[in-house]
Amino acid sequence: SFIGEESVAAGEGSILTDNPTWIIDPIDGTTNFVHRFPFVAVSIGFVVNKKVEFGIVYSCVEDKMYTARKGKGAFCNGQKLQVSGQKDITKSLLVTELGSNRDPETMKIILSNMERLLSIPIHG
Repeated sequence: SFIGEESVAAGEGSILTDNPTWIIDPIDGTTNFVHRFPFVAVSIGFVVNKKVEFGIVYSCVEDKMYTARKGKGAFCNGQKLQVSGQKDITKSLLVTELGSNRDPETMKIILSNMERLLSIPIHG
């Protein structure tokens, strides 16, 4: 099966089944792309039985290829990635995305979540 983000965003329905499925977003960061903000990627995932098996993200402007496979780790241009050992959330960096849905109920949830996050003394 195949699910394309751009077609779903345009209103086409999609149902994730147990079938092996490619999920592709050819312009991940469409809003960035439209505004010429240089953080755009091609994102591809492969799912079997509704579980992600591997993913690939190519950051076009940076010329970086991120890959990850279930149980095998994550890599950037072939170099293994790892999470930081930081356990103190006040020393973390918050990066967020508001999304494109401006439905009042959705916005309430997003803003409520943001308020909870911003009440923590974190960098952002």
